[in-house]
Amino acid sequence: MNTDKKRLIRALLVGAVLFAQLPSALFGRQPQPEPRPNNTLPDDRSERGFKSIFNGKDLTGWDGNPKLWSVKDGAITGQTTKENPAKGNTFLIWTNGMVGDFELRCSFKMVPGDEKGFANSGIQYRSKILDPANWVVGGYQADMEAGPTYTGILYEERMTRGIMAARGEKVVWNKDCKKEVVGSFGTSEELQAIIKQGDWNDYVIIAKGNHLQHFINGKQMVDVTDNCEEKRAMSGILALQLHAGPPMLVQFRNIQIKALGSEGADGSGDDLKKLQGAWQVTSMEANGSATPAEDVTNITVVVKDRAYKVFNMDGSHGGTFTIDPSKQPKQMDITGEGGGDTLPAIFEWLGSDGFRVCYGRDGAPRPTSFSTTNDERRLMITYKRKEGSGE
Repeated sequence: MNTDKKRLIRALLVGAVLFAQLPSALFGRQPQPEPRPNNTLPDDRSERGFKSIFNGKDLTGWDGNPKLWSVKDGAITGQTTKENPAKGNTFLIWTNGMVGDFELRCSFKMVPGDEKGFANSGIQYRSKILDPANWVVGGYQADMEAGPTYTGILYEERMTRGIMAARGEKVVWNKDCKKEVVGSFGTSEELQAIIKQGDWNDYVIIAKGNHLQHFINGKQMVDVTDNCEEKRAMSGILALQLHAGPPMLVQFRNIQIKALGSEGADGSGDDLKKLQGAWQVTSMEANGSATPAEDVTNITVVVKDRAYKVFNMDGSHGGTFTIDPSKQPKQMDITGEGGGDTLPAIFEWLGSDGFRVCYGRDGAPRPTSFSTTNDERRLMITYKRKEGSGE
């Protein structure tokens, strides 16, 4: 096989490089500029599987300082006053379970309590209870404030990394626990303009594997791939923050959560289990044409948990993936080593020992059918379980 074809197959399988950098003649098209990342929530998000975790009446299922947390006007309310301040950052902790892979939706409103104009809060997720007696929590935080800077960022409360992604940043924390900014969703000022001060805003948090995303009023605020294994969190508690400082009020309502991936109650755990093990690539199709069989033989993909490794003529390459089998067709997102762009895909099972994946590459949207003829940026690969490789 010539060198260009080997590079092509490796890149298509791994999904960790920009396809515009590959020889365009292999696809019969000219290189396209790298698109700016889409900064809006996808329209095809399923409503199925969400559950409310606040009853709108009282704090059943939540635990916090009763002097500071209550329910007012149908909303969870955290309030400090000059006479009743918070002595330190304190939290209202959800007591009905841990969160791993999930999508959280809620609305929030913040109002400063005096002329200083201060109000600060956040949504903790995959976090730890550090001081149960005082309701102190540490870990990932979807930040929010009355000021112009921090709403929407990813902050690591009481840990070591502080601001993990400023507003508008697409970030990879590499295996050496160093921050790399790899993209942008716009300036902090542009994103601040869509936040309604002193009024209700919609917050969405999506956590899949080591991929974390925050959205406010439908616009993406941050995107973080956390490859720092020694510091990242894959599961933990959910909590709401009330910040120490001048008087303030924060309210939350319409709090809903849906488990994703292997944590889901929608059958996704079964699909993830079936994907475990070693798989042989049996065919590859692009532009409606099959790649010659001799070009895809001896390519093996090994799946362990949500990580994959591709072994081929050039060595090995890998990354992580997430799945959402609640969608129709089933959906998969693939991120190569080092982060970077995520490939949107769909997948389906072919009997008990095979499956196929149709990928959208080069900035293409997620495919809706298992065909590569309607969009030259699609790629379809079929896999068969290697003999002797069980689930």
